[in-house]
Amino acid sequence: MADLQLRDDVPAAADDGVWLACVECGETFAPFEAVRYTCDDCDGLLEVRYADLPTWDDFEGERSVWRYSDALPFDQGVSLPEGGTPLHRVPRLEESVGVDALRIKHEGMNPTGSFKDRGMTVGVRVAQEVGVDRLACASTGNTSAALAAYGARAGLETLVLLPAGKVAAGKVAQAALHGARILEVDGNFDRCLDIVQELAGRGEAYLLNSLNPFRLEGQKTIGLEMLEQFRDDYGEVPDRIVLPVGNAGNTAALYKCFRELVKAGALDAEEVPKLTGVQAEGAAPMVEAIEEGNDEVRRWEDVETIATAIRIGNPVNAPKALPGIRETGGTAVPVSDEAITEAQRDLAGEGVGVEPASAASVAGLRKLRERGGVDPDEQVVCLTTGHLLKDPDAAAAAGSDPEPVPDDADAVLDHLEG
Repeated sequence: MADLQLRDDVPAAADDGVWLACVECGETFAPFEAVRYTCDDCDGLLEVRYADLPTWDDFEGERSVWRYSDALPFDQGVSLPEGGTPLHRVPRLEESVGVDALRIKHEGMNPTGSFKDRGMTVGVRVAQEVGVDRLACASTGNTSAALAAYGARAGLETLVLLPAGKVAAGKVAQAALHGARILEVDGNFDRCLDIVQELAGRGEAYLLNSLNPFRLEGQKTIGLEMLEQFRDDYGEVPDRIVLPVGNAGNTAALYKCFRELVKAGALDAEEVPKLTGVQAEGAAPMVEAIEEGNDEVRRWEDVETIATAIRIGNPVNAPKALPGIRETGGTAVPVSDEAITEAQRDLAGEGVGVEPASAASVAGLRKLRERGGVDPDEQVVCLTTGHLLKDPDAAAAAGSDPEPVPDDADAVLDHLEG
């Protein structure tokens, strides 16, 4: 298992045992002396590194992001609180998909309804540390909702750029109610991110998309929490984790989580779960790179899918995520919008309500089982990233239609029997 330059020596740039390292050239930087998103020397992506890596015995307290503070830059962040999400059993889905065990890690149960809260509790705390007064993000919806809530909690101005007409109403409403300034851009998500990066480069705002390495520190706690929960139930870690891929931040974060556990001696390299990414067919640049064996991801200019949260054509975390998939023995698969909707209905049939992008993980697992890419004896966790009410229009379209009846009990019974 590659370590992507995890190192034992602590550089001079370290601040209280924490520093930033470039995953491309290895250059290191102090974590909080300046606002920095990429490497000064080569513009490569940065990762947060630590002099001391914790083991399972170091984690204490109730399940939440901050249970894992020994694996994070601070003891506490700007919190609502977040984490402690359920790992659902889904016995009917487990049987129909045909695997030894299937659990659903439902990140839609975070405070604003998505996994983004895990990143924001850390990222907004860093914004306080470096002394900025305006936060900004580009978003397909969930990032804007989370940033608006955590920005409000911290008392900081929040700016969100959204692709006009492409964001689910539930997510726009969240950002609006939490007081964010919402700018609708005549372009797709990737153009919104281009603009936010330019604003951040000019010092006009602090960027809190997953290009920011501290965002991923919060998100890696998904992996820590998931493995603890699975071990509590099964006595071991899952064979495979299947997750939706948009900007590939969670894929990168989980891979970093596993590398740190291996480095600390808390997880054997042979135990590391296979990271398996799922994208919608209309927005699948990561799948294309995996299938063609490319080290770089080609930007898709035109993307379209019902799964708005992963309607992204230029996944900025691909340099971190591609090695995560390959080095763990995982893969990536595209799924149709029809398969996503079917999986959304099947999850709802187990009482697990998710938005379309979340259901992509189950659709991808089902497709891989049908193709023989996942063995029947595997124990699998599917990550679902956002709550059903994030996209109420999609939920209504996938669900059953209301049935009009007269205002009479006998008439209602006649209708039901008919």
